[in-house]
Amino acid sequence: MSGRLLGQRVIVLGASSGIGLAVAREALREEAEVVIVSSQMPRIEKALAALGPKAQGCALNLLDEAEVERFFNTIGDFDHLVYTAGDTLRLAQLADADLAEARSAYELRYWGALAAAKYGGRRVRPGGSITFTTGIAAARPRAGWALVASVCGAVEALTRALAVELAPVRVNAVSPGLVATNLWEGMSGQSRQQMYADAADALPVGRVGSAEDVATAYLFLMCSGFATGQTHVVDGGALLV
Repeated sequence: MSGRLLGQRVIVLGASSGIGLAVAREALREEAEVVIVSSQMPRIEKALAALGPKAQGCALNLLDEAEVERFFNTIGDFDHLVYTAGDTLRLAQLADADLAEARSAYELRYWGALAAAKYGGRRVRPGGSITFTTGIAAARPRAGWALVASVCGAVEALTRALAVELAPVRVNAVSPGLVATNLWEGMSGQSRQQMYADAADALPVGRVGSAEDVATAYLFLMCSGFATGQTHVVDGGALLV
C-alpha cells in the first residue's frame, strides 16, 4: 500500500464481483474512499463483507436513466468513476443471431456507460477520471464474436470522444483479454475449463488472466494524470499471437 489515492473518492459501478470487486479492493489498498454499486443489494452486502468496513455500497439499476441521474445527484462529488458493469457475453454466428437480443447486449455495456458518464462526469473533481471497460474483441474478433466486438468497439470510440468533450476530466478504458470471472458462467464447467486451458497454451504468459491482474490497470489510469483517451490492453499477449 502506497496511499496513492489517499483522500480521494472512487465510485465503482458493477463492483459486486469479478473485475469491479478487484478494482474496489485495490483502491482501498491505496487508501481511497470507495463506493461500490451493483443492481442487487444481497450481492453488494456480500461484496462489502469481503472488502471490509471502509467500503460503502448501494443498489442501482444502471439501465434506468432516471435512477442513474438521481444517484449522481445525491452521491456528492468524487474523484474517479470506474465502469465495469457487464452481463454474460453473447456469442453466436451472425446467421443464428437474434437481433432483438443483440440490441439488448448494448444496454448495460454501452448505454449504461454513457448514462454514467453523462450524469457522473459533472461530479468528478478536478484531476479526476472516468474509466470504462471494453475488451480485445474490438481489435481481434473471432468467428461468432461480431456482437461482442461491436460493443467493445463502441466503448472504445466513446472513450476517445469523451476524453475530448469532458476535458479536463480524463477518460480512458481498460481492455482485458480472457479473464477467469463470472462472465463465463453461462458455459458448462467443462467447456469453460477447456477454453481456459486452450488459451493458456497459446498465450505468451502461459495462463489466462485474473480479476486482480486487470484491476491494476484501472489503478494506473486513475493515478496517471497524463493518460486520457487511451485504451489500456491487459491481455497476456493475446493480440500478439
